[in-house]
Amino acid sequence: MERDPQHELRIERAERSLEGLSVGDAFGERFFAPGDVIGPWLLERAITDPGPWRWTDDTAMALEIVQTLREHGDIDEDALVSRLLQRYRREPWRGYGGGAHRLFETIAGGVPWQEASRALFRGEGSFGNGGAMRVAPVGAYFAEDLDAVVEAAKRSATVTHAHPEGQAGAVAVAVAAAVAWQTRDEPADVAEARLLDEVLARTPAGWTRDGIDKARNTERSARLENAAMRLGNGSETSSQDTVPLCIWCIARHLRSYEDAMWTTVEALGDRDTTCAIVGGVVALSAPASTMPAAWRQAREPLEGIALDDESPLGP
Repeated sequence: MERDPQHELRIERAERSLEGLSVGDAFGERFFAPGDVIGPWLLERAITDPGPWRWTDDTAMALEIVQTLREHGDIDEDALVSRLLQRYRREPWRGYGGGAHRLFETIAGGVPWQEASRALFRGEGSFGNGGAMRVAPVGAYFAEDLDAVVEAAKRSATVTHAHPEGQAGAVAVAVAAAVAWQTRDEPADVAEARLLDEVLARTPAGWTRDGIDKARNTERSARLENAAMRLGNGSETSSQDTVPLCIWCIARHLRSYEDAMWTTVEALGDRDTTCAIVGGVVALSAPASTMPAAWRQAREPLEGIALDDESPLGP
């Protein structure tokens, strides 16, 4: 396959998004506690755990997204499924949900992924947030072309999420990532408006899009608990219960990775996944200096990806 001459620059963007996604994933994972108690780390917005902060299936799948893009310059579904299955077999303890366990075990048993994906949840397919949690690097890679973003995001999701809502969540997050990159040098209010407009316009009709419409019409200054009550916080692990609040948090904090993470995690819910989604997008629009170096150092290393404190993440 002949690669686009801009392939390496696109991979750099995808890796920048992966950095934000993985740090967010590992950061959010620190805050699970019995009874969902808001502990002193949240109240004081200070975290002193030196690490390593383990990342979850969110990052595990995103790693394979980036490697697929690196090898193919696109989302090749068969190649992606193969990589996801290999990763799952090596590390099934990364926090995969019950649907993912069933899916990968079925595929490993010889059932084609198309059939296995459609068969989940009584033949409806999954509308979980798994397609959205790993997709930001796709939006980063194809950032110049929103039509390509939409198509690649759908392909990246359909291998595990046959339900339209699961794919809609992936489209929304990928478009947000692409627009975050496109508008990184624009005034924050202009970038926010364009991001919300493009995400709403390009997300397929359904529950997830309806939630994004609510997010667009929820004041960015609203109390977090009110926004989470209105939009969901991922507690149901569905696309429609996860993506709208993430889009709201992204729009609210396009210029500060650290602020975006604290706001997102304070909503509780599926906080490793919500922080992964928001982190993968905001890393493309916020100055690299807004990601605390201590967080990057604490995050468990990403095998096969040369990201460290000297990574050229840009200004």
